[in-house]
Amino acid sequence: MDHTIRDITKIAREVSKFTARTMRAEGIGTAEFDFLHVIRKNPGITQAEIRAILGLDKGACARRASSLKTKGYIISKQNPADGRSQLLYATEKADRLKLSKATIEAIYYDWLYEGLSPEDRQTFSRLLRQLYLRNKQESKGGFEHVTERIEKEAKLHE
Repeated sequence: MDHTIRDITKIAREVSKFTARTMRAEGIGTAEFDFLHVIRKNPGITQAEIRAILGLDKGACARRASSLKTKGYIISKQNPADGRSQLLYATEKADRLKLSKATIEAIYYDWLYEGLSPEDRQTFSRLLRQLYLRNKQESKGGFEHVTERIEKEAKLHE
């Protein structure tokens, strides 16, 4: 494999670091970004459901929820189905943060993209779209082909 292809991951990592650093100035960390993302995608979700999605323990989940409530990014409502759990919802402040994160990423990628000629931009965009669609198809299929290759590689190293 040509290891330069990993540059996609390296670029995405740097964009994430820059975005996280910029957003931290607003008082929110990367773990809280993930927590908010789950709530935005699943309005009315419980902490138990968030724990299952993010692989968090009860304490970490409760601390993040409490912190985000205090900062005004989420609200909770009593769960009418059981009365013990709370349903979590993102606030308008959280939605504005989402737009801010997307804007920061877009600005960074626009800056990066400026370094290419118009012809290179067109070629790069076409090829990247092909890779994205292949990736999306593999994801929807449960990563069957990639998992098969990983298992095959693991057997070679036994």
